[in-house]
Amino acid sequence: MRKGRPTGISARRNSSSDGPVSQDWVRRFIAANLPVLPVPGIPDIYVHKANPQSGLRRLAEQDPRFGSPYWAHYWGGGLVLSRYLLDGPESVAGHRVLDLGAGSGIVGIAAAKAGAAKVYAADVDPYAIAAIELNAALNDVTIDTILADLTKSEPPDVDVICVGDLFYEAALAESVIAFLDCCLAREITILIGDPWRAHLPTSRLRLLAEYTVPDFGEVTAKTRPAGVFALG
Repeated sequence: MRKGRPTGISARRNSSSDGPVSQDWVRRFIAANLPVLPVPGIPDIYVHKANPQSGLRRLAEQDPRFGSPYWAHYWGGGLVLSRYLLDGPESVAGHRVLDLGAGSGIVGIAAAKAGAAKVYAADVDPYAIAAIELNAALNDVTIDTILADLTKSEPPDVDVICVGDLFYEAALAESVIAFLDCCLAREITILIGDPWRAHLPTSRLRLLAEYTVPDFGEVTAKTRPAGVFALG
């Protein structure tokens, strides 16, 4: 996992060199072992999704960079935020959008399909970056990937930041909120999708919409409420 503090968002575009397992090999593995499926409740978006036969353990055995494969699964916050962007494209149409902690890139893909002028997707996991590139191509959209922890950087040069499900752990939530406060000071709009995780800063949020969606680790037939919020 690499983290960086580059100064401009264009400079942060992913240009990682090959590690113990090359990014090209990772892309081939994902394409061959994670089937392409429609996103639950968003049939216009398709992504590579892990199943019990995907063999992700093989990646862990071959690459010390391999961490928790959050990018290979659906998250309730990402699903609800993607639905919101597609149902109300005016929130991102014509704007520069950052999908923070992008995972599989579903939110960034939805923003691009909703008419965003430019979409960036940032994650600290090189496997997520590979998945985002594949999933963007599947959906015929263009996304600039950024392999970095942007919460350690200055606010990016964007109009909207989309945050799908980054409040599941206390330390992470604290760093994300500190970063988003700096972005608010630059008058960047913050949209958050979350199924009311324990560390969601509810006192600072305005509910914009609510949907029922599947969540991480659950079968897609089982759903739970999740909201889309504006941070203020």
